[in-house]
Amino acid sequence: MTRLSIEHRTGYNYVRRVSLSYNEARMTPLTDAQQVVLESTIDIKPGSAAMATYRDYWGTRVTAFDVQIPHERLEVFARTLVEVSRVERIPTPEEIVSWEELRSDSVMDDFADWLPHTHLTEPAEEVLSLVRDVTEGKDPHGAAHAVFDWLKGEMQYVQGVTGVQSDAREAWAERQGVCQDLAHVAIGALRSLGIPARYISGYLHPRRSAAVGEAVVGQSHAWVEWWDGEWRGWDPTNSGPVSDFHVSVARGRDYRDVSPLKGILSGGGGSTLDVSVEITRVA
Repeated sequence: MTRLSIEHRTGYNYVRRVSLSYNEARMTPLTDAQQVVLESTIDIKPGSAAMATYRDYWGTRVTAFDVQIPHERLEVFARTLVEVSRVERIPTPEEIVSWEELRSDSVMDDFADWLPHTHLTEPAEEVLSLVRDVTEGKDPHGAAHAVFDWLKGEMQYVQGVTGVQSDAREAWAERQGVCQDLAHVAIGALRSLGIPARYISGYLHPRRSAAVGEAVVGQSHAWVEWWDGEWRGWDPTNSGPVSDFHVSVARGRDYRDVSPLKGILSGGGGSTLDVSVEITRVA
């Protein structure tokens, strides 16, 4: 069990004054079987913002807010205390579904949201061929791990090569990208095999050796969950299972479903963005 305190600040400085804006923030972690949110607040500046919360289709907590006074800066500050307890469990052969079960009408109906490709996850033709080769003769669980092993050898984590709108095909063409790109390529590969897969956004505490009470520069991060009898998590960027140092915030088909902050505005004339994440292990 790990207890983490997270402070996530996002700010936009506008070139010209904004007269009004309507926004959605997805910055509150999930509460599920593996993590529990103990405390959570979101503060908006300007302080006159009208706020409401709801759960979206994917189960993510969304803070919707609008600012209807002129402003030159928008700042969203999310604070969370969350307890994470993940156990990596090796499934028995009996617990892993077969390919026949994955292709059954009942499974395809139950996981209909997590099987089709999206614009961001659509794999390149070369990926389809390579993935079939590396997974031949394996059950769905073994095939998923073969995909992750293959991806580790094919792509590198490199910043600045891709952008937030880049898709899996573009990242594959460069053989480089950030966590978002690696997750999209992995999801596309898994879905091409008929394995349900979804995109997870959240936070990563990057330094296990940090002492309790030591604040470190954290990361907004992305990884993958796939289903082969139950949902399991994998971090393609770090080539390993999701741990107590991963905090899930949102699930979706791809990045577009889980963007931490998005909205529409009137005015602005462009903006500069500043983001900071600070994570402290408190237990």
